[in-house]
Amino acid sequence: MSRSVFKKIWLFYYEGFKSMTIGKTLWLIIAIKLFIMFFVLKLFFFKSELSEYSTKEEKSKHVIKELTK
Repeated sequence: MSRSVFKKIWLFYYEGFKSMTIGKTLWLIIAIKLFIMFFVLKLFFFKSELSEYSTKEEKSKHVIKELTK
C-alpha cells in the first residue's frame, strides 16, 4: 500500500517537472542561490569555533555553554 503511494507521488513530481519549461530555469536559479548561501558564504564568512578545541569533551562543553547562555 505505501509503495503505491510513494510511486504515485514520485510520478506526480516526475511528470510535472518533465513538462515544465520556464519552471526548470527557476528551480536552477533557486538551487544556485541555496548553494551560494549555504556553502560559499559559510566558507568565507563563518569560521568554525569548534576547530579551536582538540578533544570531543572540550567541544561538547563549548556547545553546552553556548546553548545554555
